[in-house]
Amino acid sequence: MSEHQTTKVNYVIGPDGSPLTVADLPPPDTKRWVIRRKAEVVAAVRGGLISLDDACRRYTLTVEEFLSWQRSIERHGLAGLRATRVQQYRQ
Repeated sequence: MSEHQTTKVNYVIGPDGSPLTVADLPPPDTKRWVIRRKAEVVAAVRGGLISLDDACRRYTLTVEEFLSWQRSIERHGLAGLRATRVQQYRQ
């Protein structure tokens, strides 16, 4: 009989290069999403620390919102997460 096992990681490397654990993630009631917090959540999902569904549920995000953060990082680096630059980067 085969069992499906998912490997849960204990930490990932955060956007600043330091280890990031679930305890280091922004609190679930976060209202002010600064660049660092967005980048930490993206790194946690990418690295398998939490799932996309868990992140969306925990932070009351839509999948589209999370994916927009991820795309911004891929295209423009951390600066792409700046709320004041969103329109500039979308052109």
